[in-house]
Amino acid sequence: MFAEVLCGAVALLLYVNTLDADFCYDDSRAIKTNQDLLPETPWTNLFYDDFWGTLLTHSGSHKSYRPLCTLSFRLNHAVGGMEPWGYHVVNVAFHGAVTVLFTILARLLLGGGPWSLLAGLLFASHPIHTEAVAGVVGRADEGAALFFLLSLLCYIRHCRLRGPDGALRLTAWLLGSLGCAACSMLWKELGVTVLAVSALYDVCVVHRLRLRQIVTLVYKRKNLHLLLSVFLLAAWGVVLLAARFYWMGNKPPNFSNSDNPAADSPSLLTRTLTFFHLPAINFWLLLCPNTLSFDWSMDALPLIRSLADWRNFQTLVFYAALLLLAWFGLWKQQRVQSRDTNGKAHHYINGRNGNSNGYSHHCNSASGSHAEEHFNNTQNGTKKHNESRTSLPTTENVVVFSLGLLAIPFLPATNLFFYVGFVIAERVLYIPSMGFCLLVAAGLRSVHIRLRHRFCRRLLVCCSAALILLFGIKTVLRNRDWQNEEMLYKSGIYVNPAKAWGNLGNVLKSQGKMEKAEQAYRNALYYRSNMADMLYNLGLLLQESNKFSEALHYYKLAIGSRPTLASAYLNTGIILMNRGHTDEAKRTFLTCADIPDENLKDPHAHKTSVTSCLYNLGKLLHEHGHQEEALSVFKRALQKMPRQFAPQSLYNMMGEAYMRLNKLSEAEHWYRESLRAKPDHIPAHLTYGKLLSMTGQKAEAEKYFLKAIQLEPTKGNCYMHYGQFLLEESRLLEAAEMAKKAARLDSGEFDVVFSAAHMLSTQQP
Repeated sequence: MFAEVLCGAVALLLYVNTLDADFCYDDSRAIKTNQDLLPETPWTNLFYDDFWGTLLTHSGSHKSYRPLCTLSFRLNHAVGGMEPWGYHVVNVAFHGAVTVLFTILARLLLGGGPWSLLAGLLFASHPIHTEAVAGVVGRADEGAALFFLLSLLCYIRHCRLRGPDGALRLTAWLLGSLGCAACSMLWKELGVTVLAVSALYDVCVVHRLRLRQIVTLVYKRKNLHLLLSVFLLAAWGVVLLAARFYWMGNKPPNFSNSDNPAADSPSLLTRTLTFFHLPAINFWLLLCPNTLSFDWSMDALPLIRSLADWRNFQTLVFYAALLLLAWFGLWKQQRVQSRDTNGKAHHYINGRNGNSNGYSHHCNSASGSHAEEHFNNTQNGTKKHNESRTSLPTTENVVVFSLGLLAIPFLPATNLFFYVGFVIAERVLYIPSMGFCLLVAAGLRSVHIRLRHRFCRRLLVCCSAALILLFGIKTVLRNRDWQNEEMLYKSGIYVNPAKAWGNLGNVLKSQGKMEKAEQAYRNALYYRSNMADMLYNLGLLLQESNKFSEALHYYKLAIGSRPTLASAYLNTGIILMNRGHTDEAKRTFLTCADIPDENLKDPHAHKTSVTSCLYNLGKLLHEHGHQEEALSVFKRALQKMPRQFAPQSLYNMMGEAYMRLNKLSEAEHWYRESLRAKPDHIPAHLTYGKLLSMTGQKAEAEKYFLKAIQLEPTKGNCYMHYGQFLLEESRLLEAAEMAKKAARLDSGEFDVVFSAAHMLSTQQP
């Protein structure tokens, strides 16, 4: 257990500097604005909503069904609220646990010597894992990996127990494997691929079959025990996938063309060349994780549009190397040299084996002739099969299994079977990197065995240690980029300048650095001029800087780029309304209200903007005396209002409209609803106080005016309303004092100053 503990400890230590990190990038949507984490949201919603809190059957849903991961976020929220530290602690702990389990798997494949330790340390320190560990949403990949390994290890135990005895234990381990596979899929979709990896282990590691033998096995129906196990794995996989597809509404997700430009390309040649190139790029990130980015969408990876593109050569080299490794594992045959090295099962004691771990100069692993002999003489638990269950697999077996562990979990991200919402995502490589680490360790072990000179072998060990050290340093440095969003987005400018500059602009704006934020937005639009979000964000910044004409210009550009961007309509209507363009503002609000929320990435935000549009339209009608129309619009807003919308202002305006119509009981109902939604809502205190004053409840009314002043003692409007109440009560001196305070606090507000002057004029003899 020394290797497992050491690797787990290294995994924890390398990510200690992420514990004080903030929420970054996708964490905001998955955690900070996800209503499913709140205690008032029913627990059952976790099983009906996607990872981002959108109803799974909604047309705009991401279809990422990960209820166990969302449940872990909710538990984090229940314990520590929105404090990032607790979320990062759980992520780091998950990475340590996954590393321990992976090292156990490596020991079963490579023995208990230095090579399983090397594989575990490579996994613990690989920089490609930074996004999965330092980014809180990466917990989905960590959780899937945890149950992926538990499922695989249960299946390995099931394989080792095969025989005439122990049928109950055999079944229990198989059921444990199937159950963990289901849990892995409920953490993240790719977890279901563990069933295929388990089948590969059974075929290529336990039974050590080669390709021709596999075909013969199926054709002649030999080894029914193996066929039954593989059939059960396949059947369970079909059941899980069918259930998941049914649960998400029998519809695939829709993604924007900026998320996956290749999928949106009309050219079959472009799509084919680009999609075949993507695995090569992902493998390069595993091999040389020098350039990493929080996002690889948009133009971060230019499309391959012709056969003359030099990147096609990289693609050919990658697949040639892949085929060469597959040939080595499936077809390579070695010469039988002696009884001790002709491929007979090598038993190990305490994890040590001469040929497997590099302690002997002999370099022969199980030969092709032995594998055929093993196949021909091993049926349903014969002696040789029992022997193989306690032996280390040969190098060829490890290579084949490692390739499968590398490729199979990555298949869902290849776009070959269905389109996904990304080009490259580093956290998706968390599970496939296990296969990569095993390949590297097996390859170095094979080289170590073949080296004759002690110096060369020591040099190889030193190089391995140096690789782990370099990976560890890179990981620690990369963790610093994930400390906060500003550092993260600055680190991504080189890879994806449009996305990085745009997101950096949001961060700078939140820090009050308006000029720098504006420049960041303009930099983003320089690289990609049709980004609706960036056009809108720049318009919003200009609006807040009172540059209304420029803001309108960018809002209209944003609408032109994305006609369904409700927030752009909302702010356009507000500017037009404030500038006196009433009719145009009404048309803008009505246009926004009629935009459906189908196929939108964030339907909750869309519904919030639509509700706000209807609120402002109703407010506009209310101010122009059209109370019945205003109430009709307000009621429409109630129907469209999402659960995360803050309704207090809408309820208060409905109360005001009813009060104008002299329907005082209805007005009182909505004022109370406003205060119930937000007990410290100042406008509701003031308007409800006026209503109580009108109905003769003077003492109660005064309490609400005083409560409003207590809640916001620096707001002149509160003193103005209280002063008017005192004036009506003929408490002239007190009213005059309130008027002076109102004018002093809100000297720039015409209505407040005018009302104050009116109240003071009544004091003159």
